[in-house]
Amino acid sequence: MTADESLHVTATDRSIELVNAAAQAAADRLAHDIIAYDVSDVLSITDAFLLASAPSDRQVKSIVDEIEERLLKELGAKPVRREGDREARWVLLDYVDIVVHVQHSEERVFYALERLWKDCPELPLPEDAKNTRGKAAEHARLTGADGSGPDTDGELR
Repeated sequence: MTADESLHVTATDRSIELVNAAAQAAADRLAHDIIAYDVSDVLSITDAFLLASAPSDRQVKSIVDEIEERLLKELGAKPVRREGDREARWVLLDYVDIVVHVQHSEERVFYALERLWKDCPELPLPEDAKNTRGKAAEHARLTGADGSGPDTDGELR
């Protein structure tokens, strides 16, 4: 975030605290492409959105569980709503002040929530969370999910 953008951040300190704790929890569970937006100027229902993704349903569940546990333990915050558990393709945790979206990597690409919120200021995140940007594309490349899979001797083509 640039110094100019920081002037436009209107999310509360509590929201920023929740976003940072949730982002760190997601990073600790190896979430990819963690990003947070201050949506307080355009939405009256919440201050911030946190987006994170993972390559499998199991990992989505693990990330969601870690976020819930961390926010309860460290900040006494419990979600008022949790949706998407059954399929674990897109789980939404609503903490009123923030809404956390943990998506399977395929859903993340398909729904591209970043496009909807790109005009909102990006919130600064802990270093571990920032370092997850672009990890989904790298994971796809290394596993061959992008069509460039390993050839017969194990080397990438």
